[in-house]
Amino acid sequence: QVQLVESGGGLVQAGGSLRLSCTFTGRTFDLYTLGWFRQVIGEDREFVAAIARSGGTTYYADPVKGRFTVSRDNANNMLYLQMSSLQPEDTAVYYCAAGITATTLAIVSKTTSYESWGQGTQVTVSS
Repeated sequence: QVQLVESGGGLVQAGGSLRLSCTFTGRTFDLYTLGWFRQVIGEDREFVAAIARSGGTTYYADPVKGRFTVSRDNANNMLYLQMSSLQPEDTAVYYCAAGITATTLAIVSKTTSYESWGQGTQVTVSS
């Protein structure tokens, strides 16, 4: 019904930049809060950033504040994560997610607030 597909991952050097994209397939894109999460093998999935339905409100996890920018293009059903000043600790599989939920940090930062997930894209930052 609703499908998400991430792209744009790859290998970059520390200090470099990378832009992730997420393509949304469905009929109600404008109704969804969209989020980015990341996961390292053996660890829990971690909140990275989220953006409200209108795109006017964004949320960021502390480790990425000032370095990552989340945006959405409602006209084209696209979600983006612009990453700069990348560090080795940013290495992870990054997932986009969509959910019909209230846009508060406490809610959007929880994996349980999202009903649809992409397959993930690998980001590797070398030193």
